[in-house]
Amino acid sequence: MDGKALFLAALLAQAAVAPAFAAPATSNSSEAPAAAATAPAAESDEEMSPEAFVASLHFQKGKVVVGDNLATFDLPSNFVFLDGQDAERVLEAWGNPPSSEPPLGMLMPAGVSPFEAASWAVTVQYEESGYVSDEDAAKIDYAEMLKDMQDDLKEANPQREQQGFEKIQLIGWAAPPHYDAAEKKLYWAKELQFGDAKEYTLNYNIRVLGRKGVLVLNFVAGMEQLPEIEQNVGKVLAMTEFNPGSRYVDFNPSMDKVAAYGLGALIAGKVAAKAGLFATLLILLKKLWIVPALAFGWIARRFKRKA
Repeated sequence: MDGKALFLAALLAQAAVAPAFAAPATSNSSEAPAAAATAPAAESDEEMSPEAFVASLHFQKGKVVVGDNLATFDLPSNFVFLDGQDAERVLEAWGNPPSSEPPLGMLMPAGVSPFEAASWAVTVQYEESGYVSDEDAAKIDYAEMLKDMQDDLKEANPQREQQGFEKIQLIGWAAPPHYDAAEKKLYWAKELQFGDAKEYTLNYNIRVLGRKGVLVLNFVAGMEQLPEIEQNVGKVLAMTEFNPGSRYVDFNPSMDKVAAYGLGALIAGKVAAKAGLFATLLILLKKLWIVPALAFGWIARRFKRKA
């Protein structure tokens, strides 16, 4: 049975079992404490069925403010937002280890379960590394940058393989870098190959420049979803804005820190490693196999309980 069929089997099997959560006990009865004591504890994320897990997520709509009034996402009707806590839960459900610094949140298409094959997401993080000057924007040779990044990966591959990791090959731009100088927004996508894999991996990125740092938006999607991602990049760019006081135009040279790098370094991935290329690829690669694993684990636990 393939992964997709196994996942569907999990959802069908769930219809025959009781809900994962018990109703909360009321406190207006003398028997309430005893009832609460005997009520089953709420299931952990690992014990939940896929459907119950999704039902426990708090999907936000409309305007969502992140950070300490740092930025606002003005969501169109076909997008939802998960806060940092729920975003971290989804990332862990996809197989990632708990992070020391959870993301600010996650954007997702509305009405699509994170465990569906058609799902994708955009993780949202913030790097307070200083004001990034865009003076070099018109001077960047993206063809030369691509060659430099390909050479860097080739040089790093022997060390990666010695450490037990697969080699990585940068195939090329899945979408060439584009910088909107008026909006101070940068986006690009890389197409990569891990080991000898026949299917390539998509790494799509957006950076929004601010007064004291950069909003880091990374798409978590498969290469085959590139057309759909391309259709939604403009929407994600349009919905994302720094709030007054944190905008690029609010920069005060007499008191604000200037980053030690420019736009080119943001694309090349030489900075912000914890939110950059390899962190994002870990999320994506784990996502490809965790769905059938989660479904299988849920089925196994249900049968074990019945036994």
